[in-house]
Amino acid sequence: MPNLLNLRKFVAPEIIFGAGARMLVGKYAQQFSVEKALLVTDPGVIAAGWLEDVQQSLQQNGIAYHVFADVSANPRSTEVMLGAEVYHQHSCNIIIAIGGGSPMDCAKGIGIVVTNNLDILKFEGVDKIQLPVPPLIFIPTTAGSSADVSQFCIIANQQERVKIAIISKSIVPDVSLIDTETTLTMDPYLTACTGIDALVHAIEAFVSTGSGVLTDMYALEAIKLIRQHLPGLIKDPTNVALKENIMLASMKSGLAFSNAILGAVHAMAHSLGGYLDLAHGECNAMLLEHVINYNFDSAVDRYKPVAEAMGIEMKGLTSNAIKHQLIASIETLKKEVGIMNQLRQKGVHASDIPILSKKAVQDACLITNPRKATAEDIKIIFEEAM
Repeated sequence: MPNLLNLRKFVAPEIIFGAGARMLVGKYAQQFSVEKALLVTDPGVIAAGWLEDVQQSLQQNGIAYHVFADVSANPRSTEVMLGAEVYHQHSCNIIIAIGGGSPMDCAKGIGIVVTNNLDILKFEGVDKIQLPVPPLIFIPTTAGSSADVSQFCIIANQQERVKIAIISKSIVPDVSLIDTETTLTMDPYLTACTGIDALVHAIEAFVSTGSGVLTDMYALEAIKLIRQHLPGLIKDPTNVALKENIMLASMKSGLAFSNAILGAVHAMAHSLGGYLDLAHGECNAMLLEHVINYNFDSAVDRYKPVAEAMGIEMKGLTSNAIKHQLIASIETLKKEVGIMNQLRQKGVHASDIPILSKKAVQDACLITNPRKATAEDIKIIFEEAM
C-alpha cells in the first residue's frame, strides 16, 4: 500500500493564454449548451470597457446574457446570495466572470449556492460542496488573485467581520481566458498589490506542507518572474512584455497554491481584510516578511530555493544569513513597487490584535503552514507587523 500522505493531486481549468483571449468567450460558452449566461463583474471593469468586449463576443455567437455587477471590492456573502437569486430569476445555466478576484470569487459563490441551495457561509472549509456548480468561464482583469485557475473562493462574512475560505475542486473554473490586454487599465498601485499577492501565493505554496513535485516548479518560476519584472512594470505600466510576464506569474502561482494550499500569511490576511475591509494584496504585503521570520527555522530547506529564486547569491551563507537576506530582498521589492504601509497606517490598533488572531487560527489556510501556530503566535506576528 502506498503512503497516502505522499500522494498529491493537481486540478486546473482549460487555459487559453494571450492577448485577445477574452474575445473567445462566446465560442467557449457555446460548448456548454448555453441558454442564458450570468455575467458577474463590477463597476470598474464596466468603466474600463472589458465587459463590452465580452458582450460583443456573446452576441456574435447568439448567446443571451444578464449582467450582475453588484460586487464589492471584498465580495460579501449578501452579494453572493443576491447573485444567486438573479441567476434563478433570469433562468441562467452558465456563469461568466470578468474582473479581478472579487467578481471571480463572487461568481464561484453564486455557482455554489444555485445548485446546493444553502447560504454561502455554510461552505467554509475544505470539500464542503456536495453538488456540482454550473459551468464557469473566467476572464481575469488583474494579475495576482489567480481565482481564474484556483479551487479557492474567498467571501466576506459581514456579520462576523471576517473572510471565509471555501476550498473545493468543484469551483475550479472550466475555462480560464487569460488575456494580457485586460491588465492595461490597472493603476500602478493595484499592479503592485496584486503582483505581491501572486508572490505570496508562490512562496506559501512552495513552503506549504502540501507542496510537491506537481506544484514546486510553478511556484519557483512565479517567484523569479515577479522579482525580475514587477519593479520594471511599475515604472513602465504600459509595457506589454512585462505585463505578460506578470500575468504568466499570476497563473503559475495560482496553479501552485490551488493545489499545495497556502499558510499563515493568507490566514492572517483573511482575518485582517475581513475585519477592516482592506485590500487583500496589501494585507499580504504587510505580513509576508514577518511570517517568513516566524516560519523560517521550521522549513529552512524549503526557504533556500525561495531565496535563490529571489536572486540571492547563496554561496557561503549560513541559514540565518539566508533568512535575513530573504527578508531584506522582500522589503526591497516592496519599496521598489511602492508598498510602504504597515498595519498601524491602515487603521489597525493594538486592541484589534487579539480578535484578529482568534479569527486567523480558524482559517483553513493555516493547516498547511510549515510551522504550527497558536493564537498567541499569530498575535506576536501581528504585533511585529504594526
